[in-house]
Amino acid sequence: MNLLIDTHVLLWWWTDERRLSQNARAAIRDSRNRSYVSAAVAWELAIKVNLGKLDARDVVSNLRQFLIEEGFRRLAISTDHALRAGLLPMLHRDPFDRMLVAQAQASNSPVVSADAIFDRYGVQCIW
Repeated sequence: MNLLIDTHVLLWWWTDERRLSQNARAAIRDSRNRSYVSAAVAWELAIKVNLGKLDARDVVSNLRQFLIEEGFRRLAISTDHALRAGLLPMLHRDPFDRMLVAQAQASNSPVVSADAIFDRYGVQCIW
């Protein structure tokens, strides 16, 4: 199964944060699953670091290497993803979450996230 990793999940995976649920951790560790990190996650991380809202400059600086080491795959944002995200009902205004919704819908993949907003869009969430 393909999994889309939400931003907070990626950070908690990186830091071995105890807030990451056992179910989420098990799904990511399961070798039958392929974990994807959207370009939207990288974009969100970089913006939050640049604004001083997140102290994770090392994460941003080393993200590509970290993804390789962890076996996470990168997921680009396509024109189709952008159109789908832009046309979603305005149940949520966060552009990064909206992009993950669009990508999850397009690939019929669950999102690994503690954020319940994905349920409102009919996207399966693993937590």
